[in-house]
Amino acid sequence: ILRREYRGRKVLVVEDEPDLAQILVEYLKRDGFAASTQADGLLAMKELQRTQPDLLLLDLMLPGMDGLTILRELRKTSSIPVIVVTAKVEEIDRLIGLELGADDYICKPYSPREVVARVKAVLRRTQNAPAVSATTGASLIEIDGDCWQARVAGQRLDLTPKEFQLLQALVKKPGRVFSRGQLLDAVWGTGSEIEERTVDVHIRRLRKAIEMDNALDPIRTVRSA
Repeated sequence: ILRREYRGRKVLVVEDEPDLAQILVEYLKRDGFAASTQADGLLAMKELQRTQPDLLLLDLMLPGMDGLTILRELRKTSSIPVIVVTAKVEEIDRLIGLELGADDYICKPYSPREVVARVKAVLRRTQNAPAVSATTGASLIEIDGDCWQARVAGQRLDLTPKEFQLLQALVKKPGRVFSRGQLLDAVWGTGSEIEERTVDVHIRRLRKAIEMDNALDPIRTVRSA
C-alpha cells in the first residue's frame, strides 16, 4: 500500500553505480515516491533545474562534476533538501558537506530501508512551517517558513537550510538554553548520527551571518560550571 503523504514526491538519486542507484529507486517507489536516477554530475545539475525534485540523494564521487561542487552550486539558488550518500567517511568530508548545506549524511555501505527512512525524516523536518517571530534583546527576528526566509531587524539573512532551521528552533523558544544534543534532535532529528560538534559549526556560521548584516549577536553561549 502506497503512503499518501509521499505519493508523487520527487526524489532524484545521483549515483554513478547503476545497480546501487536502481535498488534505491525501487525502494523509494515502493513507498510512493516518484524516484529517478542520474549518474553524471553535470547532467544531474541540468536535471535538477528541469524537474525540481523534492529531495536530492547525492553521491560525492561522480563523473562530470563532484557532489560537493553540485551542493555548493545548488545552495546558491535552492533550499531543496539534500542527503549526501558516499563512501568517503573521513570527518572532514562530513563537516564540509554539512557546512555547504547538506541536510543529512549517510555512509556506504548502508541499508536501502535506512536510506528511505532518512528521506522521510528529512522531508518531515523540512516541510513548510508557520511563520513565527520573537524578540531577543534589541533585535526583532522574523522567520518565514513558507518562503524559507529569515530577517533580523528587517534585513534578510543569507542562510543555508540547516542554518535556517537552527535559527527557527532557537526563535521558537527565546531565552531557552539548549544543549548540543537538543539542537541536534530539533534540527537533524532524534537518533541522528551527526556529531555534536556539527552544531558548533552551524552556530558559528549563523552568528557570523547575523553579525555581518546587523552588528548584533542575539545568540549567547552558556558555559557549564
